[in-house]
Amino acid sequence: MGKFHAACLLAATAIANAALAATPQKDIDTNIQPAVQAFMQQYKVPGVAIALTVDGKQHFYNYGVASRDTQQQVTSDTLFEIGSISKTFTATLVAYALVNGQLSLTDHPGKYLPELKGSDFDKVTLLNLGTHTAGGFPIQVPDEIQNTSQLMAYFKAWKPQYPAGTQRTYANPSVGMLGLIAAKSMQTPFDVAIEHVLLPKLGMSDTYLHVPADKMVLYAQGYNNKDAPVRVNPGMLWEEAYGVKTNARDLLRFVEINLGLVNVEPKLKQAIEDTHVGYFRLGAMTQDLIWEQLAYPVSLNDLLEGSSDHVVLQNNVVTPWQPSRAPQQDVLINKTGSTAGFGAYVAFIPSKKMGIVLLTNRSNPTDARLRLAYTILNAANALSN
Repeated sequence: MGKFHAACLLAATAIANAALAATPQKDIDTNIQPAVQAFMQQYKVPGVAIALTVDGKQHFYNYGVASRDTQQQVTSDTLFEIGSISKTFTATLVAYALVNGQLSLTDHPGKYLPELKGSDFDKVTLLNLGTHTAGGFPIQVPDEIQNTSQLMAYFKAWKPQYPAGTQRTYANPSVGMLGLIAAKSMQTPFDVAIEHVLLPKLGMSDTYLHVPADKMVLYAQGYNNKDAPVRVNPGMLWEEAYGVKTNARDLLRFVEINLGLVNVEPKLKQAIEDTHVGYFRLGAMTQDLIWEQLAYPVSLNDLLEGSSDHVVLQNNVVTPWQPSRAPQQDVLINKTGSTAGFGAYVAFIPSKKMGIVLLTNRSNPTDARLRLAYTILNAANALSN
């Protein structure tokens, strides 16, 4: 990663020497461009879309192509898969159902899925499902599970690896079930709840689980780590866990809603705030309802550690916040996401009213995206009021 580190160092030097009186858009672009280009070159990334909100103003930066075949340029309207950042929409739906009195985070799954009543899975709470503390699941739903009856049989037979609320195991199955339960509480299918209830209320008209035929021309081609063209492979609970496609413009709106910069209906505003409540601590990281937060200012090491392989892929002992931690201002709230052919990152800092969206259309390491985002946020912060 020598070239990338060098580019980051050059960018950091440029940031330190930047004149605050200069035009922010131009200076941010000048400061981040070397790091973005080094990132794209090192990881063979065809296209990158970046969106920033700084001091109430939006900034968009687009690099490269959405498809190597067509050479169509990346724009702020190019659709990217965002992988596990999709979970933040699931969390928002859950919180919206909570505000509307349709569920409680202390509820158990069997209340909404009677076939699971009395099982070990029924002993966990919805809060456990939304904070990765239910008792341990594989990171993906097993491939052999192909339909709802098999899925219910899997969860009915599930046995915890540890008592709920004592350890954290990042996983798609538990969050997927939380989304399924939220939709059940609203008496509607999950895709309908997202695409016809939540997204319209958020004003996100270019965000989809299922990309419409007339929007496919905007859908970037993803590439895996062997440079083969790929797109997300639907499986059980894929919509709830990693199914969202969106563009930099729409996702930045979501960031600005989370920052309180965009007005939404009061119940949705409350739901958004509820997703920022902290429930468990793991090192420097606090686990919210899907979102992960770190005290701000945050070191690069703490940022990387919060999304490191051992945090994502292993069981880790957690300490509960007692009582739960009210939403904070001096924090960086973030979420990583990836599919086989895309990598994404979202972060925002409430006290600074600043946030970033980073979208890429090739498989790349999480830590590389975090380093790039860290450089960009520092550039934006140096030029903010």
